Amino acid sequence: MSSSDLLLSRRDLAFLLYDWLDVTRLTERPRYAEHSRETFDAVLDLAARVATERFAPHNRAADTAEPTVDGGHVRTIPQVKAALEAFAGTGLFAATLDESVGGMQLPHAVAAATFAWFQAANVGTSAYPFLTLGNANLLLAHGSAEQVDTWVRPMVAGRFFGTMCLSEPQAGSSLADLTTRAEPQDDGTYRLTGTKMWISAGDHELAENIVHLVLARIPGGPPGVKGLSLFVVPKVLLDDDGALGPRNDVVLVGLNHKLGYRGTTNTLLTFGEGVHRPYGRAGAVGYLVGTPHHGLALMFHMMNEARIGIGAGATALGYTGYLKSVAYARQRPQGRPVADKDPTTPQVPIIAHPDVRRMLLAQKSYVEGALALVLYCGRLLDEEKTAPAEADRERAHLLLELLTPIAKSWPSQWCLAANDLAIQVHGGYGYTRDYDVEQHWRDNRLNAIHEGTHGIQALDLLGRKVTMRDGAALELLLETMRATADRAWKADGFAADLAGRLATAVDRIAVVTRRLWAPGDPELALANASVYLAAVGHVVIAWMWLEQVLAVEASGSPADEFCAGKRAAARYFYRWELPTVTAQFDLLESLDRTTLDMRETWF
Repeated sequence: MSSSDLLLSRRDLAFLLYDWLDVTRLTERPRYAEHSRETFDAVLDLAARVATERFAPHNRAADTAEPTVDGGHVRTIPQVKAALEAFAGTGLFAATLDESVGGMQLPHAVAAATFAWFQAANVGTSAYPFLTLGNANLLLAHGSAEQVDTWVRPMVAGRFFGTMCLSEPQAGSSLADLTTRAEPQDDGTYRLTGTKMWISAGDHELAENIVHLVLARIPGGPPGVKGLSLFVVPKVLLDDDGALGPRNDVVLVGLNHKLGYRGTTNTLLTFGEGVHRPYGRAGAVGYLVGTPHHGLALMFHMMNEARIGIGAGATALGYTGYLKSVAYARQRPQGRPVADKDPTTPQVPIIAHPDVRRMLLAQKSYVEGALALVLYCGRLLDEEKTAPAEADRERAHLLLELLTPIAKSWPSQWCLAANDLAIQVHGGYGYTRDYDVEQHWRDNRLNAIHEGTHGIQALDLLGRKVTMRDGAALELLLETMRATADRAWKADGFAADLAGRLATAVDRIAVVTRRLWAPGDPELALANASVYLAAVGHVVIAWMWLEQVLAVEASGSPADEFCAGKRAAARYFYRWELPTVTAQFDLLESLDRTTLDMRETWF
């Protein structure tokens, strides 16, 4: 078994991309016409090789030797920079970008599968290009031509890295309470003052420059989130020729030391305190992106992309933990079958024990279901951007909007559960640093809060997404899942049995959603939103598994070991996991007020 075989399953990726999502059909469209299955495979193979050779080897070292600050400079182990230089050499900073800026114009589904190799190998180091790609995509969508030339092209080349700066110490996730100010200047720039907290990749020596995207308030704007504007605030300013100039007034106050992602710097930054005085005075120089007071809407371009990317990272961590626990279970001898009472017979590998197989099967059902969801979201993005018919583009947009909080939150919860099981499969060794699985759990634990907690995603799903356009997005999702069930009924046999269970759960979503909003009381409807997210998420993953079963039956080789494993994982999810939503839907339908009625003094 090669090292890459312990990161992701190349066979699974091929099955999902080609047998199920049929991404090669995208090459019939002008944007992807230069591509073929051969180019897609070449990029996937390149990613697997670079991730295995340059990212995975220092995953443990970056975890144990966290970044430090020395004389105002952030120090990281040298392997991090070497890996990022190798990543830049692949051209993958520009995987999905336009050819006009040096991009490959890869389909988003293929790019998501490609980047998953790096997330599985070393999620801490991969966070630097992850954030840079999101930053560049936002500026391509909303920045001026000058901003694209000035900031995006160096990011595409891997010379500059990017961040997003939202949170502040006093505000946390409550963006309405942000206080960072941006004062307009006579030359069209702005001077920013304020403090930003929890800024991943906020300072380092890994690139020539860091391009911060900062939310701040222009004086005179409306209160709350409607008064936020978005600015490019580089660590180092550029001269008229694009060469590096003076330091901007952006200062690292300190590093936060988190449970996981320890190879990624996480920072407290101040803007405009006068430590550096660009052009002779205090204030961090910033450049407005878009129009004033529309910054949050623009930032959501990066945040929504990042939410799905966080789900992909959670999936990758769960997937590599699963593969490593399978490998361990195959080679670790311990105990004997229950019926074997002879202590002199050889021990058997622990994979022979039913409870170990249960834990492995649970992991498989979580991580392969999550990977299907993440890649499906990538395929929706390709449809949204390139489908010939406007109706198909709109359909993809609505589905992607609704699925985004689920694609972020479900893998962050259940692929973490997979990591927990991977530790247990390793027995006592799983709780030591001698095996990777404990680090994968710590790294993955952060994804429950990255880009918004489960609670925030739940409020987004139930409070915004299912009600938008009078419920059009939810109705579209339900229709799409019912269409899968209809196809499965026609297939008969195993798929038809699953179809009935899925259809029942889909109908329950419709009933429960109407019930929650019927009283016209948003506080009551949203009091148990996290349960709603959990239940709907499980139904969505059940849908993903039925889609995979249908693809297996149509693959031409449904009897091989890979396909048999797919059917077993689907059976497990439908028999062990999907039934849990019944109790959750019962709770939601009862309009339970326990949390609303709980007084603070009772805690």
